[in-house]
Amino acid sequence: MEGYKREFIQFLENAGVLKFGDFTAKSGRKIPYFINAGEIKTGENIAKLGEFYAKAYFEKMGKKNAVLYGPAYKGISIAVSASVALAKEGLNLPFFFNRKEIKDHGEGGVFVGYVPKAGEEVVIVEDVITAGTAIRESMDILSHLDGVKVAATFVMVDRKEKGKTEKSAMAEVGEEFGFPVYSVVDVYDIIEYLEEDPKNTENVERIKNYLAINGAK
Repeated sequence: MEGYKREFIQFLENAGVLKFGDFTAKSGRKIPYFINAGEIKTGENIAKLGEFYAKAYFEKMGKKNAVLYGPAYKGISIAVSASVALAKEGLNLPFFFNRKEIKDHGEGGVFVGYVPKAGEEVVIVEDVITAGTAIRESMDILSHLDGVKVAATFVMVDRKEKGKTEKSAMAEVGEEFGFPVYSVVDVYDIIEYLEEDPKNTENVERIKNYLAINGAK
């Protein structure tokens, strides 16, 4: 496993982002592990998270100009921290996010921050994709921006789960909307990391059993 992947998984575990137990995903599936970006609660940790996203951005997109979009709520802090980290490396990208409810006073509207103009490209930054539900919701929201194209999506973890078909949700999203979906690590990286310590045997088995049913083919 590449060094940065190990570092990222350790970061997720130490920050309490990577949890094991019984959870229900947005898709409704019962899952044995959970990625909760809401557990990143300190300046140090949110700054570190942004650095990982920036690293992934440069690796996959180079110094491409785009607008970062963080879906409410967890995507908001990710967009801000990634924008700061990218700016420190010389790429100053604007960012924006959505409100859950449209504001009918003040500046109004559903978006907060820089609103992309026709011809500009957006990069969505999310925490995870399970069945693709959240990304489809984001695409519905972003469809109200005329002439704006989504260039890519970045997530923390590719869960490698099937979506509406036997293909992975990330693959389906990419095919459906015509843009790539990138992740810093995937669930098999997490399994490899966990297998290095015998105390994780039960969690490893639970994840493998879950993937045997819900994993992409």
